[in-house]
Order: sequence, then structure tokens, then C-alpha cells
Amino acid sequence: MLKRKRNVILNLYEMTKKIKILLAVSLMLILMSCDRNKVYEDYIKIEDGIWAQENIAKFEFEINDTSDIYNVLINLRHASIYPYNNLWLFVKSSAPNGTINIDTVECLLVNKDNRWLGDGMGDIWDIQVPWKNNIRFSHQGIYRIEFEQAMRVKNLPGVMDVGLRVEKINAN
Repeated sequence: MLKRKRNVILNLYEMTKKIKILLAVSLMLILMSCDRNKVYEDYIKIEDGIWAQENIAKFEFEINDTSDIYNVLINLRHASIYPYNNLWLFVKSSAPNGTINIDTVECLLVNKDNRWLGDGMGDIWDIQVPWKNNIRFSHQGIYRIEFEQAMRVKNLPGVMDVGLRVEKINAN
């Protein structure tokens, strides 16, 4: 009788272990499949939360399929102490064929009611700002993007991270 109870307990233990492994693998697969449109995403930490004008955030990503349609987004993480309603950026983009474009982009950070846009937790806010929507990259290869803060102040407080996201539209 004691031996049988021990075998039942061991079998339950083994089943529990297998269920935990199965749940962990399932969760990993779900998390990996949630963002299949992402081609590239990276952040650069702004040291001490003060973005100096000479501190240029640089990103590189590769495009292999020029027939796909993409969105390119600017990711910003800022603190509630950020003193402005917007953030102006000089955005320099370089294509594999050597073409260089420079844009001036306004990132609106508050709505008309003067509330922070994006997702916030405590005094930290994350926002994705569309930069280029529904575009096709004309060349395969490495693209380079640079963000320079253009706020007319040498040291811009309250910016914690700046990032870039490139995503395919309707990736299957």
C-alpha cells in the first residue's frame, strides 16, 4: 500500500513537471509570434536622462525584400519632468545606394488636454511616433538612421531612451 502511494505521488510529480514544461514552451511560442511584423527594433539609452545635442542616436537595419510595405516608427521613452509638449528631431537616413535624406520631424508628446500621449507607468512614458508609413524600400541592404535632438537647447532633460522600429505591414 505504501509503495503504491509513493508511485502515485511520483507519477503526479512527473505529470506536474511535464505540464510546467509544456506551459513554458507554449508561452514562449505565443510571445515570439505576437510581434512577427517586426523587422527591427532597438533603443539607445540617453545617459543620465539628458539628451545633449551632440549625442546622435544611430541605428542600422537590413532590408532584404523590397516588395514588402513597411512602417518606420520613432520610439521615445521620457520622464514626466520632460519640459516640453513636443520633441523636434533631425532625422538623417542613408540608403544602401548612398542616397541621404534629412528630415525635420516633430514628435507630439501631449494631447489637446495637455496629457501625455503613449503608455505610462509612474512617471515614465513610452510613445511610438509614426515617421514613414506604407513605404517600400527601393534597395536591398543596410539602411542607417540617425536622430539628433533639435530642440534649441544644448542639453534636453527628461529623455531616457530613443529608439527605432521598422515593421512590415500585414506580415503573415
